[in-house]
Amino acid sequence: MACLKRAFTLLVASMALLALPACGSGEDGVLTVAGSTTVLPIAEIAAEDFEEESGVHVLVSGLGSSAGIEAVINGTADVATSSRDLTSAEAEEGLSQYAVAHDGIAVIVNDENPVSDISLDDLRGIYAGEIGNWSEIGGPDLAIQVVNRDEASGTREAFRAIVMRGTPFDRTAAVLPGTGQVRDVVARTPGAIGYISIGFVENRFTSSTVKTLDVDGVEPTEANLESSAYPLSRDLYFFTKGPAEGEAKEFIDYVRSSAMDATIRDAGYVPVGEGGE
Repeated sequence: MACLKRAFTLLVASMALLALPACGSGEDGVLTVAGSTTVLPIAEIAAEDFEEESGVHVLVSGLGSSAGIEAVINGTADVATSSRDLTSAEAEEGLSQYAVAHDGIAVIVNDENPVSDISLDDLRGIYAGEIGNWSEIGGPDLAIQVVNRDEASGTREAFRAIVMRGTPFDRTAAVLPGTGQVRDVVARTPGAIGYISIGFVENRFTSSTVKTLDVDGVEPTEANLESSAYPLSRDLYFFTKGPAEGEAKEFIDYVRSSAMDATIRDAGYVPVGEGGE
């Protein structure tokens, strides 16, 4: 067991090495978009298409939802992307909110794990450190290796609100800064459990795969997101300081237009469309 834990720790440490880009304030003809790694695929594709149409250069970075929101509040980014709602303190900063897609948080395990469904109560117990072996919830006699996200993550905040409901996270869980790292560690570790955006479950850039768990008997599918049947559902947002104007408004309107619907669905999300809340 000690060898397994040491190997897991080394694997987590190796996956956690990530260089985060810095964001700068907007200039004429340049739009700075920063924030959620979950929203990053949408923002990057939209940036390329929008630049071709408008000539406006869009700089996109995935710093985490909290960092993106802080950058907009401080004036060092024009648009924040976020996979969570604003905190009460952030809501007092005069930010305007624009929903761009509906998303779900997928609970993922290693492909070799025979468990196929988990209750919200058991999921909370695992992430609180109260359940430590898969045999306690009908699985094999195998230690659970809990993988969590860092505090800057909007996905972590959404998971905390939906699943933990005031129960503290287990402090001994591995903490990783990005969605890709969580996915890769779970794919390589038989006893691991993690959570990522549904849009990142399938990864065409790697041969490694992960398995999603149904939650309270509901599968994390697009149809279940649209109907709100899947319990770990949320919205993805853009935020601006005050109402969006100029190039920022044009970019947000483009992402929320029908031109981006296919891209958003291909990324594994459900578009909200123009005027979506």
